[in-house]
Amino acid sequence: MKKILIVATSRLIKLTANITKVLSYPYHWSLPDKRFTLPECAAPLLENSKPSRIPRIIWQTNFTNRVTLPVYLNYLFNRIMAPRFEYRFMITEARREFIAEHYPDVLPHYDRLQIGAAQADLWRLLVLHKFGGVYLDIDAHQIWPLSRVIGNKSEELYVTTRRGELSNYFIASVPGNPKLKMLIDQIVKNIEEASLNNVFHITGPGVFNEILEVDKIPTVSYRHAVNQGSFTNQYFQYIDKVEGKWNLQQRTTSVVRPLEKDVQSNTKRSL
Repeated sequence: MKKILIVATSRLIKLTANITKVLSYPYHWSLPDKRFTLPECAAPLLENSKPSRIPRIIWQTNFTNRVTLPVYLNYLFNRIMAPRFEYRFMITEARREFIAEHYPDVLPHYDRLQIGAAQADLWRLLVLHKFGGVYLDIDAHQIWPLSRVIGNKSEELYVTTRRGELSNYFIASVPGNPKLKMLIDQIVKNIEEASLNNVFHITGPGVFNEILEVDKIPTVSYRHAVNQGSFTNQYFQYIDKVEGKWNLQQRTTSVVRPLEKDVQSNTKRSL
């Protein structure tokens, strides 16, 4: 009965969100420069009534905090669905400052990533490993109250896709989670080896499916927890980013910046 109710709620949310998305086109055509500011930090709307192992914090990141109406509505909806959660947001520069302060050994590897989505992939694992909480992609939205999805006793929770595979647009964890450390170490290894040129496999969901066994970790289907792209889409998310989405950017830009010695070696071989 609960799953039926969640599915029905999800469809209603999706319908409403899509209506706001359609209406946002004439809004931004008439006000092309209008943007809304995402807060760096926002207190919970309600006091926490019960203790929770996973800290009541939602983490998000984006290349800018000045966003279009659909992205802002997505943010507001998540706040409503998680009223007892603190909200924390970091732009590109803040992500690097965080890593420099708390994970200086990872920073040289992070700095080799040339695509923002890949940087965000690594940052989300580091910030959850350090502070714990719930990470949501900027276009992800809850379809059921977040406190009910993760509960009070859970130490971690991962989302599965339509195919039953793991994704990384939703991650909930306690601080110091050893599984997150395994994922971080694998991403660092992928950067060091620089044998791949696809964000998905270097830093993204491909790493999760390589390292974690889906049947041995706590998971929740996207159908019962969190969806993507109902309120917003690629146009509204990247309207101010010339490079576009990561899957387009990686066609012309190497995901991992070659080391200087590798560049010199390749130059010598070509002479």
